[in-house]
Amino acid sequence: MKRAMLVVVLMLCSSISSYALLDRLEDPLAELYVKESAYTSSSSPSPRPPLMVPLTLLPASAAVKGAVCLDGTLPGYHLHRGSGSGANKWIVHLEGGGWCNTIRSCVYRQTTRRGSSKYMEKQLPFTGILSEKASENPDFYSWNRVKVRYCDGASFRGEGQIESKNLYFRGQRIWLAVLQELMSKGMKNASQALLSGCSAGGLASILHCDEFRNSFPKGTKVKCLSDAGFFLDAIDVSGGRTLRKLYRDVVNLQGVAQNLPKTCTSRLDPTSCFFPQNLVGSVKTPLFILNAAYDAWQLMASLAPPSADPHGFWKSCASKHASCNASQIQFLQDFRGQMLRTTRRVAMSAQNGLFLNSCFAHCQSEIQDTWFASNSPHINNKRIAEAVGDWYFGRGSTNTTKAIDCAYPCNKTCLNIM
Repeated sequence: MKRAMLVVVLMLCSSISSYALLDRLEDPLAELYVKESAYTSSSSPSPRPPLMVPLTLLPASAAVKGAVCLDGTLPGYHLHRGSGSGANKWIVHLEGGGWCNTIRSCVYRQTTRRGSSKYMEKQLPFTGILSEKASENPDFYSWNRVKVRYCDGASFRGEGQIESKNLYFRGQRIWLAVLQELMSKGMKNASQALLSGCSAGGLASILHCDEFRNSFPKGTKVKCLSDAGFFLDAIDVSGGRTLRKLYRDVVNLQGVAQNLPKTCTSRLDPTSCFFPQNLVGSVKTPLFILNAAYDAWQLMASLAPPSADPHGFWKSCASKHASCNASQIQFLQDFRGQMLRTTRRVAMSAQNGLFLNSCFAHCQSEIQDTWFASNSPHINNKRIAEAVGDWYFGRGSTNTTKAIDCAYPCNKTCLNIM
């Protein structure tokens, strides 16, 4: 009897640990939340601590409208007001953090900041595209800058609930409630606005781009930036499609289909319409795609996850690209080729921008060293912040806003954050 109970306890602990590990893997900034110094530029001789911005929860009226996290708590955001020339300009940045595709994984997220505002940090450091320092964020430092917390598990697109588990899939309602809240705080009068997001938030910035544009008067300059959100419907190392299965389960469980763009669902199945490659062609608002050609999250969790690599042949390569053998490198080059082909629709439009570097990284706009520092990754001597700024403000020629790197290992400026 005792032995059986021990086995059950060990199995339970193992399951919980796996979800905790997945949550950690889905959030490239997890360690940086508790190591503020990691946000500062390594090139700075005397780095100052980053600005810490407090959490604001939506008012109780949001809950009345059903705009709640997975556990029913109020969603939140962090806002730092703009000043001077940026007082009437806004960045809304959507937090990332993967997805939950089963009741069990969504219930687990209720015990983390990914599903409950009870566990969200009371303050977050604003760095990279959210920094208030001109030396770290030259084009947007004086704007109103908002980070919207992610607690729905479906890129702000879900609609539904499971009463027996007290699970609420209300991503779309959260999005609308946050938008309404920010409009009431002055965003409705914005002269310029940028919707951005990282990872699952980067996917959300594509999904919600035209909605964001349509929330403003025609005279407002509105654009969208997706950072590490261009997830590919790619074949994994076992010949299967790990990410497609995950997306199918997310779409079905969280009622995402009804909130997907009709321009896509009228011709493709809902799961396909959760992939950016099938969405960007119909986005009317100017869009900038920032992505690593060898996206670290996609490599570890989509292309070579343990489920597709039971014997661990890819374990070392997935965590440290220098360990990859020739055939593995070729597999990654093929993945880059697919990334180039599927971003072609973005590159074809004169209004869009693209920065596709050959780094092993994920979410490069939020981390200071990758966004704007003396040692930041660059293509043709242009850093990410400069490329995004040139695109947003229309500086330079059309060709300069579409930067595609040569293949690995040519770019020696990559930081390769695995």
